[in-house]
Amino acid sequence: MKTAELAIPVSDFDKLDPKKYIIIKGAKVNNLKNLSVAIPRNKLVVVTGLSGSGKSSLAFDTLFAEGQRMYVESLSSYARQFLGRMEKPEVDYIKGVAPAIAIEQKVNTRNPRSTVGTTTEIYDYLKLLFARVGVTYSPISNEPVKRDTVSSISDYIHSKDEDTKLMILSPLIIQDGRTLKKELELLLSKGYTRILADGEVMFIEDTIPDAKNFEKKNIEILIDRTTVKKDDEDNQFRIADSIQTAFFEGHGECSIDFVRDEKVSFNDRFEKDGMLFEEPSVNLFSFNNPYGACRTCEGFGKVLGIDEDLVIPDKSLSVYEGAIAPWKGETMKKWAQPLLKHGIEFDFPIHRPIEELDPEHIELLWKGNKYFKGLNDFFKHLQSKSHKIQYRVMLSRYRGRTTCPDCKGTRLRKDAGYVKINNASIIELVLKPVDELLDFFNTIELQPHEKKVANRILKEIVSRLEYLLEVGLSYLTLNRLTSTLSGGEFQRIKLATSLGSALVGSMYILDEPSIGLHPRDTKRLVNVLKTLRDLGNTVIVVEHEEEVMLEADQIIDIGPDAGAHGGKLVFQGNLDDLKSADNTHTAHFLNGSQEVAVPKNRRKWKNAVRVIGAKENNLKIPSLDIPLGVLTVVTGVSGSGKSTLIKKILYPSLAKIIGQGATESTGKMDKLEGDYRSVKSIEFVDQNPIGKSSRSNPVTYVKAYDAIRSLFADQTLAKQRGYKPAHFSFNVDGGRCDMCQGEGIQKIEMQFMADIELTCESCGGKRFKNEILDITYKDKNIAEILDLTVEEGLEFFEDQTPIINKLKPLFDVGLGYITLGQSSNSLSGGEAQRVKLASYLGKGGSIKNDHNLFIFDEPTTGLHFHDIKKLMESINALIEEGNSVIIIEHNMEVIKTADWIIDLGPEGGVNGGKVVFEGLPEDMVKLEENHTADFLKLKIV
Repeated sequence: MKTAELAIPVSDFDKLDPKKYIIIKGAKVNNLKNLSVAIPRNKLVVVTGLSGSGKSSLAFDTLFAEGQRMYVESLSSYARQFLGRMEKPEVDYIKGVAPAIAIEQKVNTRNPRSTVGTTTEIYDYLKLLFARVGVTYSPISNEPVKRDTVSSISDYIHSKDEDTKLMILSPLIIQDGRTLKKELELLLSKGYTRILADGEVMFIEDTIPDAKNFEKKNIEILIDRTTVKKDDEDNQFRIADSIQTAFFEGHGECSIDFVRDEKVSFNDRFEKDGMLFEEPSVNLFSFNNPYGACRTCEGFGKVLGIDEDLVIPDKSLSVYEGAIAPWKGETMKKWAQPLLKHGIEFDFPIHRPIEELDPEHIELLWKGNKYFKGLNDFFKHLQSKSHKIQYRVMLSRYRGRTTCPDCKGTRLRKDAGYVKINNASIIELVLKPVDELLDFFNTIELQPHEKKVANRILKEIVSRLEYLLEVGLSYLTLNRLTSTLSGGEFQRIKLATSLGSALVGSMYILDEPSIGLHPRDTKRLVNVLKTLRDLGNTVIVVEHEEEVMLEADQIIDIGPDAGAHGGKLVFQGNLDDLKSADNTHTAHFLNGSQEVAVPKNRRKWKNAVRVIGAKENNLKIPSLDIPLGVLTVVTGVSGSGKSTLIKKILYPSLAKIIGQGATESTGKMDKLEGDYRSVKSIEFVDQNPIGKSSRSNPVTYVKAYDAIRSLFADQTLAKQRGYKPAHFSFNVDGGRCDMCQGEGIQKIEMQFMADIELTCESCGGKRFKNEILDITYKDKNIAEILDLTVEEGLEFFEDQTPIINKLKPLFDVGLGYITLGQSSNSLSGGEAQRVKLASYLGKGGSIKNDHNLFIFDEPTTGLHFHDIKKLMESINALIEEGNSVIIIEHNMEVIKTADWIIDLGPEGGVNGGKVVFEGLPEDMVKLEENHTADFLKLKIV
């Protein structure tokens, strides 16, 4: 083994051509140690290294920041004020940088209106397509709805035989406040001479004196009398002009009386079968516009209503056993008494479990009858008493987001569904998976004139759908909320959108695009990245996945370790050279000298939670046991239903049963069985930020700061001055700096220039008043403590057991490099998830005696092999404390350590949703034609 030489010595940087290389000299952003690197242009470059080693600092905070800043600086000062302003990164120089596009894994929108369709802009094209070539069908007769026009009526007249006699008529509409006599006099003054009264032609002059006798007759204005002359242009013009006049006088209605043949009525209103329809327009199909949005849910698809799963959380209980949660208390049990007392009189089975009741019985529980008041009346009663706080609290306990009863979750007003193309409405199309939608548009049949209108729109729709297919998202629907996507899915959607724009000469920087992808799909992703490169772009990928490294033109390894021990360029070259290096953790795992060990013995399990009849989204699971007391990994190809099973069914249903009251609605399933009552609490450890403000940080989240503040308040000088622990908090008034409110910085907005963040003049960025900083422990004040890394903190507080107990879990999960006072905003999704894990580990004794169920959603996000090893040690520590752990994961290093594997598939979307394997990893590798097994075989020999 040897230390691999760097591709280009720093001394040669000045000789390099910026047209061929992106040259970074002396980068010092975050923990980068004066790092210099030359990245070849128009290549696929992978940046790897331990978590916290400085990969993102190099790729995003240095390279992307400079590329973005240089582009923005090239715009006019007027344009710059509307764009994000960026600081110049701390670097000697960067040469050869191109316009930069960053595609990160953070789902940076929690907008409840944002969907896959709106994010990719496919929905915008769909709205335009339906507005331009959509045909409205009557829901009564299922026939097309058409508005009569002057042209269509003229064409109908000229379809008759030559010399056919006709009269063009208009109904006489008497305006408010006028008499028939007055109306007839006005017609005469306009130049009209005849009317039809009950079909008889009469002169207006003759009818005026006797107008009262005509008031009950059907009167029409005779606009014109003529004959059909097919080749006479003057005749055609005359007929068209008369029809226009008839529409004007008849307020949109007219009729043509073909003498001795037929009389046909026309109107220029968009109606059919007695219904008036809205004409297709872009706004009619927009749920983000009040015109097109469902009136009930205002385009959200959900309304705040009473959640049946919260009202009846445990459906294995009967009414007699207290299944109806709000009727269990001392006060409210009076609502259940009439039902229990009189149930026998109307054959209501009060002793039968709710899950076994007929639909009629369930409906009766809500509606009630003459013997008892149902749940609907109960909640109306609570609503009427909502001026009292106890009733408001009780109502909120049973409220949740429920599907809108009017639009059934489609978000659009009902009549938008009457407009169809090829017998499909926009509502039906947005519920189809991407692959089915692509088939629909590839085989769409349009009329010649419709093709001319739709051609360009269809090209845009099809190309965007093809890119979604290429990045492995064939199973998504356009109606899927963006906020429900995983980080990897959201990143790949943005990647597909970027491909749609087909830019060249740009610099694409991606943050672990393989996250959330099964190894089977990673190959397709790499092909997409190569497509971007071959268009003439530089593609820089922050990645740990071996498959991506294998296809890279060059690998840059940052390290050697994390935090203060990282920030150096330890390797640059190809994969083969990296495997022969011996100075990086990446090399050690690739060449096999280090590994995540396969456990010698798998834990056995006795108890399980059984999910019966899971039918949400694409799931088709009659029955499935999810073991307790062991490490269970749920895996399968992307879109096979893993997240739906765990996040949409198991988590909310179990949380409601044990009284944690999850606000999410439970996915469709029949019931839960098994030993779920042994679970005392359920914790969902996702990648959402640990705090919503810049003040939130790891040391406060794991509750270590409480002990640190108490320690400082116990110092002699602090006691003499009467300082309490609150004086050492930067979140409340007292000890914090009054000028910056404990932020340490003051932000000055500079309009079209980058905002300036100035160190606070008063406290010098230390967050606290000077008198608070006088208090020291081991010669360090509270501000200096917050600047310590977790690793340094463990050494510094070695004799303070309460602090060590809280900080040690942060180190154990691989976060020894973060500083104690680091803002939560600067943590990645994977780091935030590990801070949450550390917080649970730090509870120690408090979780030891209870059986808790922990669910992790792809915890290897952002993790190097070296960190996965540490993570698994921490997760196993939770299980040793008597807890259960479920991990949704694709990473083979995690899957091979599982005690039990549940594999969903066999494919994604409609071809998935089935349990294709449940058992031990050793049994799984024996499977043939199983996507997960094919890759697991390489890890378990």
